[in-house]
Amino acid sequence: MTLTDLPNIGPKLTDNLRRVGLSTPEQLREIGTREAFLRIRAQVDPTACFHQLTALAGAEAGIPKKALPQEEKASLRIFFNSL
Repeated sequence: MTLTDLPNIGPKLTDNLRRVGLSTPEQLREIGTREAFLRIRAQVDPTACFHQLTALAGAEAGIPKKALPQEEKASLRIFFNSL
């Protein structure tokens, strides 16, 4: 399985993940959504948006980002706003 096999992961997000050293779904799951997003923000795209964060969360869970539970979206929003 490759990164692009995960839901929500298109060419741009795949490129961002690879540029921060993550090239497999297992690596993404190992470090988690928040750490992956922090790396992208710090090393590749300081303007990475909330949609990219929810896309990563959905990919890690194996679901479309629109299917994330409201509680998870709220938690991600708090995290995003704290950056």
